[in-house]
Amino acid sequence: MFTQEHECKFCSDTRKLVEEIGALNDKISVKIFDFVADSDKAKEYNINKIPALAIIGSKDYGVRIYGIPYGYELSTLIEAIVNVSIGKTDLSTKTKSILSEVKKPVHIQVFVSLTCPHCPVAAAVAHKLAIESDLVKADVIDSGEFPDLAQKYAVMGVPKIIINEKIEFVGAFNEDLFAEHVLLGAF
Repeated sequence: MFTQEHECKFCSDTRKLVEEIGALNDKISVKIFDFVADSDKAKEYNINKIPALAIIGSKDYGVRIYGIPYGYELSTLIEAIVNVSIGKTDLSTKTKSILSEVKKPVHIQVFVSLTCPHCPVAAAVAHKLAIESDLVKADVIDSGEFPDLAQKYAVMGVPKIIINEKIEFVGAFNEDLFAEHVLLGAF
């Protein structure tokens, strides 16, 4: 977790949440970094806003959550922890085949709301795509916590997905269609 005690509305609550999750199982370790004091670590993990969670398993899959994962987004955090710890996902063979055609880096941003029941589905698919491809990175961003980004990307409904700054859609697409959009974003 990357945090800062000053000028960060939900950093303290996010920290408490991840520490509680870490205390549930000795297989889950929590490392807390100060966004400013540990700026080298923030750069290493490509963290540019807080609160930020980098879910790391045997390697860094590029799975990130920005904002406090409360409400419906708590399930996004739990599923990310489980999938990253396993290092593979339940994506279909068809989706994995589409994903194997990605040859350039892809950055997925999934804008969510803590009260949106459809957002965890989109967030989970984005994270799974990142776990299955070293070229895909997936950020889940609470649009309420980062209103400047929500405004920049004209987030009027959630989940809103932005792929490589050029492909965007709103809604929880099925995994195959989501992967096809990722492939388009790689070109």
